Amino acid sequence: MDKLTYQVKIGEEIRTYEEGTTYGEIAREYQKFYDHDIVLVIINGKLQELHKTVKMDCVLDFETTAGDMGHKTYKRSMSLMLVKAIYDVAHHEKIKKVRIHYSVSKGYYCTIDGDMELTQEFLDHVESRMREIADMDLEISKKSVNTDDAIASFRQHGMYDKEKLFTYRRVSKVNIYSMNEFEDYYYGYMVPSAGYLKYFKLYKYDDGFVIQMPERSAPEIVPPFEPQNKLFQVLKESTKWGDMQGIETVGALNDKITKGDMMETVLVQEALQEKKIAEIAATIASNPKIKFVLIAGPSSSGKTTFSHRLSIQLRANGLVPHPIAVDNYFVEREENPKDENGNYDYECLEAVDRELFNRQLQDLLDGKEVVIPTFNFVTGHKEYGKETKKLGENDVLVIEGIHCLNPKLTEHLQDENKFKIYISALTQLNIDEHNRIPTTDGRLLRRIVRDARTRGSSAERTIRMWPSVRRGEERNIFPYQEQADVMFNSSLVYELAVLKQYVEPLLFGVDKHAPELAVLKPYVEALLFGIDREAPEYMEAKRLLKFLDYFVGIGSENVPTNSLLREFIGGGCFHI
Repeated sequence: MDKLTYQVKIGEEIRTYEEGTTYGEIAREYQKFYDHDIVLVIINGKLQELHKTVKMDCVLDFETTAGDMGHKTYKRSMSLMLVKAIYDVAHHEKIKKVRIHYSVSKGYYCTIDGDMELTQEFLDHVESRMREIADMDLEISKKSVNTDDAIASFRQHGMYDKEKLFTYRRVSKVNIYSMNEFEDYYYGYMVPSAGYLKYFKLYKYDDGFVIQMPERSAPEIVPPFEPQNKLFQVLKESTKWGDMQGIETVGALNDKITKGDMMETVLVQEALQEKKIAEIAATIASNPKIKFVLIAGPSSSGKTTFSHRLSIQLRANGLVPHPIAVDNYFVEREENPKDENGNYDYECLEAVDRELFNRQLQDLLDGKEVVIPTFNFVTGHKEYGKETKKLGENDVLVIEGIHCLNPKLTEHLQDENKFKIYISALTQLNIDEHNRIPTTDGRLLRRIVRDARTRGSSAERTIRMWPSVRRGEERNIFPYQEQADVMFNSSLVYELAVLKQYVEPLLFGVDKHAPELAVLKPYVEALLFGIDREAPEYMEAKRLLKFLDYFVGIGSENVPTNSLLREFIGGGCFHI
């Protein structure tokens, strides 16, 4: 019997392929037209791995390592090869666990617990083994097994983190990936073989090591390892506190939730943050020369609530804080620079009237009265009222803005008068030991919930704008984070379990034929419009929904009214 054939549209071209042709075979035909490796395909708007086969007439697009999903796939597959190589070099009996923690420099920070010494020499052996595996182009095979069988297998192999994780999954099947005899679970798509995994470098760092990998912008170049020591120490401290509470992974968090231990967990987490904020306030109060507290951080890091809580602690230390928003110092609209598309660029430093900003702050420092402007975003001009501001002996200005860590913003002020704070939601929780939770995912989920609540924005719109937000952060915030005097982690180990109830209804695609998308208040309607399945943002929504499915949800009634989380879910005492 002749094989069935199907029409596959690729760009403007329609090709005929036999049933059973792999997408990898098609990708190899078209690879010459692409600068970077094709690692996934998009079939009728749905992501597929390259080992999958043609089964219908379809529209096919390619995803390379320069794409968001392709880049994530590369790094995820690299994690599998890394863990296998470690076990190959050290042998299973000497390894208790390998943990892939969080991003450091352009790679992942990892630790090894076992009967062996972690040295650069050992890492060189691991790296050599990884290159052997890549040169052999070992297949990364995939099989779907019954969830109960997977749990039993995880238990047998001592993967107790994965056993806990899947105890709470409401799925009948689990996808297991393997290289030869080594099997593991990974959250998301993988490349078909190790031959794709050519670009990496291992560096000994602190108590563990970093696997350095390329950035999306240059998928074939491994950048130099540049430690961000301040950021790393904050992440390390947060992970340590999570471990002390017995919450290393999502499965452990779910255990706490189902056993009724969450109230204590919430209170301990909130107490830790309050303790840290109090320590920062005490440091500021101990130096009478500090008059300007500068706060910067990426989107949805909780800057506003943090500023309020810090101000309360500053008052408790005898200081009188005054909030100032850098946004009130925008240049006049007609003077605002434009981006490459001809749109006003409100995020660039040149959008701020730095001359006026520095002059007024210096005048305040000199004991003069000044009139702080208010920027009218409708007219595009600064407005001046009659209210004046003058700094007393115990007064400090609490200044919030995306450029606050950039030395050029306050270049005319003496460093001794400034105290700089970097705040971000640095997720310390892992899905399991080998599957990390990107910090950006936590912030994106926060923003989806906040935008729906405060702006009536759909999840689709928030996801669509997110790449632009991230580009602004990469340009204006992240390069200066190590210049902060102190860093604050606003992430709460329990928050994703709370956000789950708010964000899932916003992400679910309800009616793909709906003429318009709408977002209703999370408390009001059981059925919400989400993201159209035909929309390009649907793939990201689907990924986030799958991610949230790992969590057992909890209510928000036990979240304190002054919690940073209230900035996003509402009900806070600061009315923001």
